[in-house]
Amino acid sequence: MTDDLRADFAKLAASLRAYVEWQEDAGTVGFPRGPRTSSAAVTAATPNAVPTSTPTSTPTSTSTSTSTPTPTSTSTPTPTSTPPSTPTTAVDPLVRLPQLATEVSHCTRCALSTTRTQTVFARGNPAAGLCFIGEAPGADEDAQGLPFVGRAGQLLDRMIGAMGLSPERDVYVCNILKCRPPGNRRPEPEEMATCIPYLHEQLELVRPRVIVALGNTAVGALLDTKLGITKVRGQWKLYRGRTLVMPTYHPSYLLRPSPQQADAKRQAWQDLQLVMKELGLETPAPKA
Repeated sequence: MTDDLRADFAKLAASLRAYVEWQEDAGTVGFPRGPRTSSAAVTAATPNAVPTSTPTSTPTSTSTSTSTPTPTSTSTPTPTSTPPSTPTTAVDPLVRLPQLATEVSHCTRCALSTTRTQTVFARGNPAAGLCFIGEAPGADEDAQGLPFVGRAGQLLDRMIGAMGLSPERDVYVCNILKCRPPGNRRPEPEEMATCIPYLHEQLELVRPRVIVALGNTAVGALLDTKLGITKVRGQWKLYRGRTLVMPTYHPSYLLRPSPQQADAKRQAWQDLQLVMKELGLETPAPKA
């Protein structure tokens, strides 16, 4: 009889241990003692959450489901390597963006901080629905502290003007990197991984309707892809599962003399016309 009792107790203990382990895996702590409402349980589990009468779904699933894809935006969302550094609570972009720019100006996370003249954060209107993202600052940008102010930037402004938009009022312009790589070399993967959380927070604050990714580096960093720009340009993609991205050629490539230059310019304009259609902008009539 004693052995049977011991065996029964052993089975009971094993069952309790398995139950407790299951509860821990499910994120539950302890056992309920008396009635508790579901809202109290939610508040206890997430002390920073706003109490509600019933649990709600997570913000990320809501924002993804409410995005408005175009007929061509059928690509699989590709997560980026670094989560955004912004908190989930409401933040005023007009307050936070200048704070973030100041943080960037003091950044020493990588060796580029030792060779830069100054950081390059953004230009344009953070309330605009259209955002252009390039690779990294060049010599002119490093000197002036603004993105796309050299020859490539002048071409970009003409492209924006051809869309019927103002570079100062209707778009927001920034780069993957905030510091100039020496000699305008291509950014190293480690440099991009270190710097891109700043961009993620920028985009979380600005929340553009459409992003135009300029060139291989911007496309690769935003979409986590190794496909070249010729493979993806002109096709709608998604940034973090919710923001439409149009990949196209970098203005510096369009300025480079080559047998493909004329075709590349024509294709880039086609890409921008798709953006205009998505934003409900009138496409200029072809010149006679």
